Amino acid sequence: MRPGPIYLIGPSGNPNYGDEFIAAAWLRHLARVRPDDDVWLDCPQPGHAQILFRDAHPRARFTNTVWRLVHDHQHLPAEEAAAGITERVTGLGTPTYDLGLLTMRDAGTLHLIGGGYINATWRHHAGLVHAMKATQALSGARLLATGQGLLPAVTGPVAAKDLFHGFDHVTARDQGGAEAYGVDFGLDDAFLGASEVIPTADDAGTSHAIPSAGTASGTADAEARSEPDGRSDGLFICIQSDTVDRSRIAPAIAIARREAIRATEQGREVFYLEAIPGADRAAYDQLADLIPETNFLPFATLWTEGLPLSPRQCWVTSRFHFHLLGAAAGGAGIAIAMNPGYYDVKHESIIALGSGWALASDDDAPTMPVSAGPLNAGLADLVAGKRAEAFELYPEAPATEETPRPRSLTSQVGDALRRRRFR
Repeated sequence: MRPGPIYLIGPSGNPNYGDEFIAAAWLRHLARVRPDDDVWLDCPQPGHAQILFRDAHPRARFTNTVWRLVHDHQHLPAEEAAAGITERVTGLGTPTYDLGLLTMRDAGTLHLIGGGYINATWRHHAGLVHAMKATQALSGARLLATGQGLLPAVTGPVAAKDLFHGFDHVTARDQGGAEAYGVDFGLDDAFLGASEVIPTADDAGTSHAIPSAGTASGTADAEARSEPDGRSDGLFICIQSDTVDRSRIAPAIAIARREAIRATEQGREVFYLEAIPGADRAAYDQLADLIPETNFLPFATLWTEGLPLSPRQCWVTSRFHFHLLGAAAGGAGIAIAMNPGYYDVKHESIIALGSGWALASDDDAPTMPVSAGPLNAGLADLVAGKRAEAFELYPEAPATEETPRPRSLTSQVGDALRRRRFR
């Protein structure tokens, strides 16, 4: 590894359960293998991220420097935005950004962690990559991108196949994205933390407690907690209202209602999970006659108490990471694609790994599969593969008694800053 802090970039802090799960997985991994390294997480909401991940890594810090820079250029045409971001990173010249950009220059590694935010759905997010490349040209930092959801492909001044040119390591989580950008096909970054939230079962078939996602060890308490009655074999529902084709909402709720009625008739409890506060509540309000308020599990509960996973559960969800984790635990389900060209690609990538789930797209309304697919049986190999990638990128360096001195490039650019006219 090149000397210097590790600088992670990801869409954390909003919050969104899947994005926060990925960030926590990387921070926990780095706490195990690089406990003495300074780690920055650059994300849209660093204040909330500080709360979510406060115990995940002993030297973690949080900022929104590059996200703010990209946001401030999003109103421009793609070519102008790319040029403006590059100029700001390279030339400095404003107290609004300079100290944060100097911190990026200090980093030995710039790492774009996983998620589906570099694509045509969020076209301005390509600016994150431009900022990384401009910084690397000055500092020589390693450039990494893992578990990326890259479809639909970006368009703009840089072709998709050239966007990650100069990166040391890039993986896409679906085959189509890997081919479109000419990068390696890999796994979603959630697999890095999946084994920490997938339950084991004793001989009687009782699931053990699921740890919280936000702590360094992956466990919220020193001792395991028992799952509340009804959750281990219940039906779990989550239908989003953000980033959707609005015409898909009514059919999605109809599928959820049908399965909720069927589950109740079978004597199973029905629960509603919230990945994004507010955005996932709207559908629950239309299903509240079937699901009591006590069975609504908000994001805060899932984060602090853990996602209650079990192989005996069934799922109806539009949220990609609930599909990934629910299927990895051995649950059967129906995944609902709420945005053609974006969410169908996401869900199909997990179906390709063997989730066995039915996919509802357009106006079709598939029934609940009788059983899950082989994803759970192959989970250990998938997790091992993702961990191997993580260890390759960050070789283990045991903790030492001496705190390392942070590396800084600030003195090298101080004179240049003083000569510039700030604007």
